[in-house]
Amino acid sequence: MAGRGQDVRPDGRDETVDERADRRWGELLQELRVAQTGMQILFGFLLAVVFQPRFAELNDIDHAIFVITVGFGAATVGALVGPVSLHRLVSGKDFKPQTVTIASRMTLVGLLLLFCTMVMVFLLILRVALHDTLAFWLVGVMAMWIAVWWFGIPLWARHRAHRMPRR
Repeated sequence: MAGRGQDVRPDGRDETVDERADRRWGELLQELRVAQTGMQILFGFLLAVVFQPRFAELNDIDHAIFVITVGFGAATVGALVGPVSLHRLVSGKDFKPQTVTIASRMTLVGLLLLFCTMVMVFLLILRVALHDTLAFWLVGVMAMWIAVWWFGIPLWARHRAHRMPRR
């Protein structure tokens, strides 16, 4: 039998609510490190593009794609850094389990925005490189590829895990 504050879950973990929150927070931090690093590099690239000589040669559509892409990039940085700010502002307020849940949702929003940012960057690059409609087809294929790996397979695995009998 579990002790005070213990919660033996169907997955067999014997941990308190606070221990589970600490474990989940540590896991989330590891995920955020990967996403934040990649996004910071991508956003730095986007910020530098406007200062390149060829930027002035882009047509109005490509300029609009660039502006939308930078907007997605800024929103992504905000969403992926948001969990850190959340944790800092509520740290020590006996709010850890709720903080982890909110931060997890913020991270998912950040990943969706990162997906949009990457698709738009790919679109801009291929439009400049190819100058034809092939760019849209290639971007569509790549968007589906990323969506399958980032969202499709994880959602399939989640669905499958819920259908599997517990240990």
